[in-house]
Amino acid sequence: MVDDDTTFRLRLDRYGPELLAGLQGAYGDAAPALFERLTGLMRTAFAARPGDLRVLDDARLLTPDWLQKPDTIGYVCYADRFAGSLAGVAERIGHLKSLGVSYLHLMPLLKPREGDSDGGYAVADYRSVDPRLGTMDDLADLAATLRNDGISLVIDLVLNHVAREHEWAARARAGEQTYRDYFHIYPDRTEPDAFERTLPEVFPDFAPGNFTWDDEVQGWVWTTFNSFQWDLNWANPDVFAEFADIVLFLANQGVEVLRLDAIAFIWKELGTDCQNEPPVHDLTQALRAVLRIVAPGVALKAEAIVGPQDLIAYLGQGEHYGKVSDLAYHNSVMVQLWGALASRHTRLFEVALSNFPAKPPSTTWATYARCHDDIGWAIGDADARGAYLEGRSHRAFLSEFYAGDYPGSFARGLVFQHNPVTGDRRISGSLASLAGLEAAIEHDDAGQLADAIARINLLHTFVLGFGGVPLLYMGDEIGMLNDHSYLQDADHAGDNRWVHRPRMDWAEVEAAGANPAGPSGQVLAGLRHTVGVRRRLPQLHAAVESRVLPSPDARVLVLTRDHPEGTLIEVYNFSEDAVELPSYVLHDRLGDVATEQISGYDYSLLPETVRIRPYQPLWLTTRPW
Repeated sequence: MVDDDTTFRLRLDRYGPELLAGLQGAYGDAAPALFERLTGLMRTAFAARPGDLRVLDDARLLTPDWLQKPDTIGYVCYADRFAGSLAGVAERIGHLKSLGVSYLHLMPLLKPREGDSDGGYAVADYRSVDPRLGTMDDLADLAATLRNDGISLVIDLVLNHVAREHEWAARARAGEQTYRDYFHIYPDRTEPDAFERTLPEVFPDFAPGNFTWDDEVQGWVWTTFNSFQWDLNWANPDVFAEFADIVLFLANQGVEVLRLDAIAFIWKELGTDCQNEPPVHDLTQALRAVLRIVAPGVALKAEAIVGPQDLIAYLGQGEHYGKVSDLAYHNSVMVQLWGALASRHTRLFEVALSNFPAKPPSTTWATYARCHDDIGWAIGDADARGAYLEGRSHRAFLSEFYAGDYPGSFARGLVFQHNPVTGDRRISGSLASLAGLEAAIEHDDAGQLADAIARINLLHTFVLGFGGVPLLYMGDEIGMLNDHSYLQDADHAGDNRWVHRPRMDWAEVEAAGANPAGPSGQVLAGLRHTVGVRRRLPQLHAAVESRVLPSPDARVLVLTRDHPEGTLIEVYNFSEDAVELPSYVLHDRLGDVATEQISGYDYSLLPETVRIRPYQPLWLTTRPW
């Protein structure tokens, strides 16, 4: 039997060099001393790791592709809006299992500041749970309950900033130099003004600028997101040590995936936009190595909502290849899905996907059609030119379309954070309202209703079929619409993203199950069916990449997934038109007959064309013999 000391030493020998290399990249000569300090923290956390979590670690070491398997299905929700509390979430596990969920992301639940907390992202205490939801013991109990049902718990770890009310900030305001050094504090505007020359504004409407004067601290504090969210100074090794300890504490509560919030912003460099700086990846590598040594059953997810050219680095390039985050949001997929639906044109989608470099095969994308946040039109100008579009005007078109202002738009969205300098107009709105269900119900139009449901089904099917961890956002499974009741909440009224953060309508869930012919019933039944199909297709293992096959019809996107057990070709019609797709696109790879996995029908590919219904998705494989 291998004793604990030997296990720790073996892991330290394996991942210690990656830890030290990451620390050296960020901290240079200070790295060796920090490494020794971290070794002590890791030994303590390893000794405290509960026995059931050590079993989980062993299982994950034997199945390192646990996040890549086709039976991995994600679900994202706010605990209070889903079920009232952490205990309430445990009572709703049956619903999650009915959707095949194996990965549950509960939106910010660590103790926030009172009042406006940017949706929970202004954390006042990383070691306590929001008391409205429960306690840290409740969180550990929920994690264990979920784990017993085959569901991994995912929570947010906000890296870039803390609430002004956090103990570190309070001690900085009290004059303790150690804690002043945890932040970026300047006595006058000289340095802030120098930084501002190249910094964008994240929330220009309600948080203009990137620095806030604080009377108590007698200085200008870096506040990228809000005046009450103080940016941390990650160039200080003490900050890294604090977060390494926090990460291990949360891992020992049973958290299995940590979403690294605002990770792109954590390193500041004069003369840049202070996003995606190289030390960010050094620090992520070091955090991952800490986890691999103590809790290898825990994964890191990068919340990097950045341009396509910067995104792949969060899964690892060059010296960081496969050594940073285990998964990252594929924000570009979400953006391109909505772009193709509005334009009924897939050329830009083809270009954007084709230009993405291959990810490390040990990593995976988190794919989604909607999330808790707004939609920012992250479309690169080079990609737009490749599709014979002008980037700025196309982004303006999409904003106008999804705000419902463009002639013929089916969408009911709200403009979020209009920046007249850059022309950016981000969009809030639920998946169903953006896809046309709200307008169809308003107009009592059966044709519009059918199209809207078909669009929702298309979006869900694409996310399930792209490869990676598909994330279902709470309420989308029953087509919940925009909820304007946020306007009656003083803490939410100024932020229209709450329009797509409703409380779960459990009566509608029950009604959808009882009446599969109604709108919510059709959405739920279609999703459950496609999830079942996904779970049995080996071609959807995330180690395989989806690659574009040039489509002869611009309304249709065609992807191929070439797996050792056979090729899967996915066809998506992004228009309300029936399309006659030339069969050669499919025949050359699938032969004379293909099986469409969603419907179970066999398609002859000998005729010149295959008819694709409006908004129809097809998953085609070679016919089994």
